[in-house]
Amino acid sequence: MENIKKLREITGAGMVDCKKALDEAAGDLEKAVEILRKKGIAKAAKRIGREASEGLIAVKVNDQASEGYLVEVNSETDFVARNEKFQEFSQQVLDLIAKKQPENLETLLALDLNGLTVEDSLSQLSGVIGEKLAINRLAILKGASVAAYSHLGGRIGVLVSLDQPGKSELALDIAMQVAATNPKYINSQEVSSEELEKESEIAREILVKEGKPTEMIDKILEGKMGKYYTEVCLVEQEYIKDDKKKIKDILGDSQVLGFVRFSL
Repeated sequence: MENIKKLREITGAGMVDCKKALDEAAGDLEKAVEILRKKGIAKAAKRIGREASEGLIAVKVNDQASEGYLVEVNSETDFVARNEKFQEFSQQVLDLIAKKQPENLETLLALDLNGLTVEDSLSQLSGVIGEKLAINRLAILKGASVAAYSHLGGRIGVLVSLDQPGKSELALDIAMQVAATNPKYINSQEVSSEELEKESEIAREILVKEGKPTEMIDKILEGKMGKYYTEVCLVEQEYIKDDKKKIKDILGDSQVLGFVRFSL
């Protein structure tokens, strides 16, 4: 029943369809999602294991706009996420990341913060606030121009890095794009052949079930895969501020080196 509930949340499919798909997949959740998509019951799969916790995603860039920092600090409730002590702690951790640049979460938790390790400081704050708290993840992004963008009061945080200096405004526009559209890749070259084959297979099975003529399927598939690129590849997406342009059009001679997006 728990897996059926999860599958319904991921796909929006009915209980009976979810049960059949799970039976066919021998309980494998990801395989069940794929089965439902192939049947056309689930149009899109949400990310399995998506974070459901409350908290705050804190973001900042350095004065030179050459480095950006992200940290996700979690609480049990949104009420605590708005707590002044919680927000102050999150900012202190973010400043520490900028200063010490820890390689991973384990290194961060062991750093000194106000005479205690970050982990012990977190436990202490948890005792004061009365809720379980956690630091979930962090990111550092570098480049010639780096911008940070926070959305929905810290529920979404984004860093974008460009290859040319003096492009902070452009980087910020692209960070807003990433916040809104949640791309998986920078460009089509990053999409693996395995992923393309999987998406093509799913689309083909749906077209066959819809009764499309065999001779038309390849042509329709070509269009569908082109649309897939616009969904998952940042530079192929329509620009949210001007849908007559794509991100690659507003970039000019600049290139996106990388982006990071955290969301609660």
